[in-house]
Amino acid sequence: MNIQTRLEAAKILIVDDEKANISLLEQILLTAGYSNIIGCQDPYQASRLYQEQDSDLILLDLNMPGKSGYEVMEQLKKETNSSELPPILVLTAQGYQDSRQKALDSGARDYVTKPFHINELLSRVRNLLEVLMANKYMRHQNELLEKEVQLRTVALHDSRLQIVRRLGRAAEYRDNETGLHIIRMSKMAALIGSAAGMSDSETDLLLNAAPMHDIGKIGIPDHILLKPGKLDIDEFKIMKTHTQIGADILSGDDSELLLMAKKIALSHHEKWDGSGYPANLKGKEIPLEGRVTALADVFDALTSKRPYKNAWTVEDSVSLIKEQSGKHFEPSLVNIFIEQLPNIVAIKSQHAEPEEIKVSTDSQNLQLKSG
Repeated sequence: MNIQTRLEAAKILIVDDEKANISLLEQILLTAGYSNIIGCQDPYQASRLYQEQDSDLILLDLNMPGKSGYEVMEQLKKETNSSELPPILVLTAQGYQDSRQKALDSGARDYVTKPFHINELLSRVRNLLEVLMANKYMRHQNELLEKEVQLRTVALHDSRLQIVRRLGRAAEYRDNETGLHIIRMSKMAALIGSAAGMSDSETDLLLNAAPMHDIGKIGIPDHILLKPGKLDIDEFKIMKTHTQIGADILSGDDSELLLMAKKIALSHHEKWDGSGYPANLKGKEIPLEGRVTALADVFDALTSKRPYKNAWTVEDSVSLIKEQSGKHFEPSLVNIFIEQLPNIVAIKSQHAEPEEIKVSTDSQNLQLKSG
């Protein structure tokens, strides 16, 4: 549809208490090719007709009995979003400067004094409609652009998630060939975090940031990381540097995801009683994300086979976590962990290592065994 066709299809509302004036304006506009015209003699009906017709242009008289054109404009502004108000062309016999100024201040876009020249009126009508059409076009283009930006943002977000998940798995593959540990512990962490009061958006960030908690292991030598026995003092000092290495790897990006991931990498080995590392943080000095991740990480690590140990049973692992309440772990989070144990074990079973036997998810059994 070309611009001329769009202009001629514009919906025009004429508000004038004189029927003869409406008839004259309708004839002028029809002759010029405009075909969608409604006349209104009752100013009290102007707002209703505008709403029903969704008018593109209003031709408005000022001097009308009962309700002036100024009052019609004020009502339109009250009942309509100002950005959606159509252009108003005032037609009046009042040619005084103060009347013109008042009309423009009240919301009119243009002002024509009666008697008027037909060509001048049509030029002003066309100009106002062209500006309206241009604004509508720009709004439409902006909406398309915004949708495109949203799509690209989602694509970027998804790409970033894929990258960070692979980073987490890259570290996990160093000492666990399937990489299922980070899937299990991140789901457990999200479950505990949600039950601890984290918002949906925070829980989602935790789910996707927790897999990078051990990214710093990339910098730990194999003879230490994969050592089957207990680490000596010097080896453990080197092992502990993986928290800072991880934080360094994740630094330099201000996205919420990587900021949380950095926080977790640096704090997931801190302990509630202050005996952890690297900063000996105590209690709630430790970020909630780190406290939650530590609990999920330890439970899954205990119940998983490693080069240096066999898998513990769920019962023995729960006993240790209870024992470490107030020492390694925040007591309130341990309570939440116990409450959520059936769901946590279900996650463990759903993402079990290929050689593992599925653990029972019977919640009553679990509560009896762990209570």
